[in-house]
Amino acid sequence: MSKVPADLRYTKSHEWVRSLADGTVEIGITDHAQHALGDLVFVEVPEAGRSVKADEPCAVVESVKAASDVYAPLAGEITAGNPQLAAEPEVVNGDPYGAGWLMRLRPAPGALAAAALLSAAQYQQLLDSEGD
Repeated sequence: MSKVPADLRYTKSHEWVRSLADGTVEIGITDHAQHALGDLVFVEVPEAGRSVKADEPCAVVESVKAASDVYAPLAGEITAGNPQLAAEPEVVNGDPYGAGWLMRLRPAPGALAAAALLSAAQYQQLLDSEGD
């Protein structure tokens, strides 16, 4: 059974979003997603300064099984990519909700309010319906 922290918001494509004190958000892939992919061997994070639209592919995670796009859960400007992941992609497997974050983003005005993010309970229902 995957971990679903209650303090995060989620997408149907298995990204998580954490609001930070400075108004930015931290984004990563869920425990379910990293488990489904298996051992990660490569992570490509977006560069700071890049503008993204909601649902736009903006990062790549690659395992021995497959490569998968990571989608921006909301529109905004990337403020940081996690530099540790270039050398240590396996951090995502070990700590998907902590040190394994992929990017930080400053949401476009109104983007966070308009985003179709799921609560932890709604995300758990999604996982249950998928058979996790």
